[in-house]
Amino acid sequence: MNVNLTLIINMIFFAAFVWFCMKFVWPFITGAIEERQNKIAEGLAASERSQKDLELAQEKAAEILREAKSQSAELVDSAKKRHTEIVDSAKDDARAEAEKIKSGAQAEIEQEVNRAREQLRSKVATLAVAGAEKVIERNIDEAANNDMFDKLVEDL
Repeated sequence: MNVNLTLIINMIFFAAFVWFCMKFVWPFITGAIEERQNKIAEGLAASERSQKDLELAQEKAAEILREAKSQSAELVDSAKKRHTEIVDSAKDDARAEAEKIKSGAQAEIEQEVNRAREQLRSKVATLAVAGAEKVIERNIDEAANNDMFDKLVEDL
């Protein structure tokens, strides 16, 4: 066989093989490659979108955290104010109650002092009458003596 003829036949078969591949095999391969490129492009786009969504979510979470901190600070401040108000109110109530008890005790002391004075007056009057009886050696009317003693005390 002739080498040139073999070479030409191989070239014809190779050209036929290339044509066959270009006509029937190449479209499937390019279709698969394009489909894979589209999936990769969609995956990259989805990755970029999810990255942006993640950044937005982190910013939103940080904002919510700042708001929660400010609200908690406000609650703590209002609780402190309420505590101060309650303590002040309790102090005022305690002072008022102490003043009430003090005034009641003062009134009771006044009453006891007045009773003691009256008892002393009656005892002094009785002693004065007894002393006067011994001096004068006669019995003086007790009611008249009390009236006289009261007039003397009022004059002083």
